[in-house]
Amino acid sequence: MSKNEKTNVMRLIEQHRLPYKPHYKPLENMAAQGILSQSQIFKTLVTVGKSNAHYVFMIPTTEELDLKKAAAACGEKNIHMIKERDLLPLTGYVHGGCSPIGMKVDLPTYIDESAQLFSTFLFSAGKVNYSVELSLEHLQAILPITVADLTVVE
Repeated sequence: MSKNEKTNVMRLIEQHRLPYKPHYKPLENMAAQGILSQSQIFKTLVTVGKSNAHYVFMIPTTEELDLKKAAAACGEKNIHMIKERDLLPLTGYVHGGCSPIGMKVDLPTYIDESAQLFSTFLFSAGKVNYSVELSLEHLQAILPITVADLTVVE
C-alpha cells in the first residue's frame, strides 16, 4: 500500500499500533461478492440533541437508527440527524466518508450492540469508498465508545 492510499483514519490507527485491514472498494460490492456479511458493515451517523450537543452513532448499514433509543443512550430528550451541509464543517468529513475516528472535534460516540457479534467489522476510513476493518476492542482503544441497543426493531 502506498502512502498516498492511506487516509488520516488509517494513520491514526497505525499510531496506536493496532492491526486493521484497509479496503478500497465500495462496501456494497464486497457484501455482494460474499467477502463479508452486510451486517458487518457499519455507517457513521451524526446527530444533534435537544441540548444542541452533537453525538455520533455507528449502526449496521442494513439497519435504521432508532432515534428514541439513541436519545435515551446519550441522555437527551430527543435527537435528530444533522443537515448534510453541517457535516463537513463539524466533522471534517463528507457524506459517505464520515468516520468516527479523526473528527475535527471529539464527539460522544455510540455503537450498536450487534458489533459485539463480530471479531471485526467495517466502517468508513474517512474517504468515500475507503474503509477499515477493525475489532470493537481496538476501536475502543482509540476513542471512548459506548455500546448500546440503537436500531429499530421490526
